[in-house]
Amino acid sequence: MNKHFNRRRFSASLALTAVATAALLTGCGKVPDTIKIGVAQPLSGPLGALGQDLLNGVSLAVDELNKSGYSVDGKRVTLEVVSVDDKADAATGKAVAQQLVDAGVVAVIGHLNSGVSIETAPIYAAKDIAQIAISTNPKFTQLGFSTTFRMVGNDTLQARAIGSFAATQLGAARYAALDDGTPYGKGLADGATEQLKAEKKEVVVRKSFDDKTVAFDELAGELKAAKVDVIVSTLNDFQALALLEALRKVDHTKVSLLGGDTIKTTDMTKGGGIVQGIYATSPVLEAKEFSTGKPFLEKYIAAYKKPPAYGGHYSYDSMYVLSAAIQKAKSAAPKDITKALHSINGYAPVIGTMTWDDKGEQRYGAVGVYELRSGNWELRMRSDRW
Repeated sequence: MNKHFNRRRFSASLALTAVATAALLTGCGKVPDTIKIGVAQPLSGPLGALGQDLLNGVSLAVDELNKSGYSVDGKRVTLEVVSVDDKADAATGKAVAQQLVDAGVVAVIGHLNSGVSIETAPIYAAKDIAQIAISTNPKFTQLGFSTTFRMVGNDTLQARAIGSFAATQLGAARYAALDDGTPYGKGLADGATEQLKAEKKEVVVRKSFDDKTVAFDELAGELKAAKVDVIVSTLNDFQALALLEALRKVDHTKVSLLGGDTIKTTDMTKGGGIVQGIYATSPVLEAKEFSTGKPFLEKYIAAYKKPPAYGGHYSYDSMYVLSAAIQKAKSAAPKDITKALHSINGYAPVIGTMTWDDKGEQRYGAVGVYELRSGNWELRMRSDRW
């Protein structure tokens, strides 16, 4: 009987050991030694500098976090960046998105282009992988996925900013609205037009072109005949410059030009002095505009030997907020991280805070209005409540 009892006790001990081992393994499974973060941006082609800037922001944050002894649920872990080039192309974006999923990333910071973000969203959503994008098209967060998160304010907010600033700050009576025919440009111009009409302003010329047109002599004559005071434009910078030259030809330069991100460029400074005023709006505020921007800029320049080209501070902040969400989830499971992101009020080292509504829209995304003065873009005003 004693032998039988001892055998039973030994079997029970084995069973308990197996249960404990399984629990230990489960815990390890939730928090692996290395956690992979996907970054999908255009790293080549015309937008390569912007995409590389966004990648640099993530890499800088990851380096800092790893050096600080980053841990999850009491376990020291290493964060690893897995980057891919989406070439600013939807088909390529879908292919590299699948590569990231197959590589086992727990979240993705991408993409730059709205068209790419929208096409890749279902791929990430199928695996509950959070996608934090700088894309501004409202459709991105209207897809119905819990995994879509936006870093900045969207085009709806920017359209209101354009219309509101043009109506209340530029003191004009007659407006024109021009776009480049792209979903981004047309949607933004349509929204600005609606805002102008809501402000009881008259839009006397509304035109769409393609994104390559530079022959604007006929348009300049039409704008002069219509006595347009303010031109709201989502044309590209080279198109806007061509339009300014056409306006100079017909001696209709007592006008103001107000555009979006596509004219807030260095090249656009060539147009300074041709018309009364040149303004641009952007939901991507510059790092130097924030009180904590200076230390970030110093670290960024030390690491990459050049200043940020676009939104590297937003991707840097996104990585910090993502790291906090992983810690809050006490897990590296994508579904747990996505859930944590929806409830977090994340500390963002540069911009201050990042927090999202149930659709993944940035709650405090702001839009800035800039004026071209003496060859520089200077902030006139910014708000998250246009």
